[in-house]
Amino acid sequence: MLNYKILMNREPEGGYTVMVPSLPGCITYGETVDEAIEMAREAIELYIEELKSRGESIPDDSQTLEYSISLEAA
Repeated sequence: MLNYKILMNREPEGGYTVMVPSLPGCITYGETVDEAIEMAREAIELYIEELKSRGESIPDDSQTLEYSISLEAA
């Protein structure tokens, strides 16, 4: 089982851009959160397929720790 963290940014014109930090260049878009997640799943699958076809290793986030840090604006 491979695990991936995704980052979603709400776009000013609507919809969400999705990035997969552990897969450089793996970026997609969806009109809704649900669509963005589904598009991310598809993009990750295609990315992995391409890595396999090239014989490259497949990274994942299973050993990645995630934290958020909040700071007050000056």
